[in-house]
Amino acid sequence: MPDQNAIYVFATLTAAAGKEAALRQILTDLVNATRQEPGNLLYHLHEGTQAPGTFLVYEAYRDKAAVEAHMASAHLQGALAAASPLLGAAPVIIPASQIV
Repeated sequence: MPDQNAIYVFATLTAAAGKEAALRQILTDLVNATRQEPGNLLYHLHEGTQAPGTFLVYEAYRDKAAVEAHMASAHLQGALAAASPLLGAAPVIIPASQIV
């Protein structure tokens, strides 16, 4: 039975042409800090195999408060500020709850 309080987040970030390596580094650096957050259950970074420079993040948090804490964290805010000029499109962030 899925945890009804857990929140899952699917995020897609697309690098501008020529900015793939820089964005990859920023996102990679974010992984360990996020995994140390008390409410984080998992945080995985992927890159599209047929779309290099398209990064997909799969995240899970204990509850809504943990998501809010992550969004307010200094490490995420710093990463977002650094990543902003490297993006080729606005990030797509989809929070979800598990069905099965």
